[in-house]
Amino acid sequence: METEQPQGAQTAAQTVPGYSWYALSILVIVYVLNFVDRNIISILAEDIKADLGLRDDQIGFLYGTAFGVFYALFGIPLGKLADSWHRVRLMSAGLAIWSAFTALSGFAQNFATLSAARIGVGVGEATASPSAYSLISDWFPKKMRATALAIYSSGLYIGGGISLLIGGAIVERWNAAYPVEAPLDLAGWQAAFIIVGLPGILLAVLVFTLREPLRGQSEGIIAEPAKDPFRGFFRELVAVIPPFTLFGASQAGAKGLFVNLLGAVVIGGIAFAMAIATANYQQWGAIGIGYYAIFSWASTLKRRDGPAFKLIWGTPAFLTTILGYGMVAFMSYAASFWAAPYAIRILEEAPSTAGWWIGGPGAVGGFLGVIGGGRAADWLRERNPAGRLLVVAFGLVAAAPFLAVMFTTQSTVVFYLCAFLQSLFASSALGGAAATTQDLVLPRMRGTATATFFLATTLVGLALGPYMAGQVSTMTGSLSTGGLSLLIAVPIGVALLSIAYRTVPQAESTVLIRAREAGET
Repeated sequence: METEQPQGAQTAAQTVPGYSWYALSILVIVYVLNFVDRNIISILAEDIKADLGLRDDQIGFLYGTAFGVFYALFGIPLGKLADSWHRVRLMSAGLAIWSAFTALSGFAQNFATLSAARIGVGVGEATASPSAYSLISDWFPKKMRATALAIYSSGLYIGGGISLLIGGAIVERWNAAYPVEAPLDLAGWQAAFIIVGLPGILLAVLVFTLREPLRGQSEGIIAEPAKDPFRGFFRELVAVIPPFTLFGASQAGAKGLFVNLLGAVVIGGIAFAMAIATANYQQWGAIGIGYYAIFSWASTLKRRDGPAFKLIWGTPAFLTTILGYGMVAFMSYAASFWAAPYAIRILEEAPSTAGWWIGGPGAVGGFLGVIGGGRAADWLRERNPAGRLLVVAFGLVAAAPFLAVMFTTQSTVVFYLCAFLQSLFASSALGGAAATTQDLVLPRMRGTATATFFLATTLVGLALGPYMAGQVSTMTGSLSTGGLSLLIAVPIGVALLSIAYRTVPQAESTVLIRAREAGET
């Protein structure tokens, strides 16, 4: 239930206290570690591939699909929990879980055990952004929301860069120090996972000390605390995790069950056909599970929470915004992951050198891009209700030429320069896209909206982009061709963002009206 505060309270909410900036700085550190743990596999890929005897498509699966599908699936019930429970506690628990699984990745002995560890990292990390986006939206007023979310999102690029610096250095020094008999018989890549995983468990204690803000306080629309916060979480968990999805569908009667089964057959058939075509059953099996689960969840959301369904799945502006940004993620996730293997394999750079020149400038470029993009998005938003989407489109189009040169050049100088510029421009899109999604829903729905936003960045961007480049590389024997295949995202993304640009202003101005028409009280 939402209750509006008087105008004076809303004006007061526009003042940002110092504690909000302190809390934001802690969340940035969390997000840095989030992407260190997620992205370190990039600089370790060549060692893992040689040690475990893997192909490029399997490496792409480990980085993208194994992590991304379960990150997306569990992000939905955890997003619901972020909408109803203590967000600080949720983030603390998730941080401890994903850090532990990162460390456990260091003990993997084969493709299956490393895949299982990556799934655990994905489940734990699914707590972070729904909690953080919701917290930030309560700590900062709407006029500063893109800037605050961009600052938080800078952790993505800082963490991604640091992971390459740390990972490359650890691998080289460990292998040099222990060429024959290493402690616990660990290879350098295994030691790297353990070393970066353990600090997160300590950081979780600091996160636990943050104060929980009132939900909706920045807009003067205070949401009443949920009486049974875990009820919604378990309802979403059953709705999205197969085969429990059949029970959720059956609650809508025979028609609901039939539609669910039909969806399972269609999605399963497409996934099976792709698996045969690519000879990669684990990739398309995971993708099939993920897309069926999302179909099941969306099908039941209308019955369980009509207003949330209306503002998220029933709003073309929301869907085209997240899918348009999904195309940015498709390119940028794949480019950031395959950059290090390209430098090591094609340009014959040492891991520590590649980590330094990709990671350092990449972190700076990503940081500058996401902060600058966030500020530009807020500036444009004041002058144009859909102005933030211009920055999203810029991030998609401007990064493409540098990605093309990056995966075709034989010059290390040109490669590192293009990697920097690709990171700079692609990162500018995130703040505007994230803030747009938050403006299109009510405060109580922000966690769910964030989880839905990350469906696009994971099931479209992370689960398909890195894998596609790896699959094309495996089929053609050319990592350059794999990188160039990513450019297919540009025309698709431009078309989606064009629709979003035309529909966002009206959708945002009618949020409360449409929510009440759908039954919001």
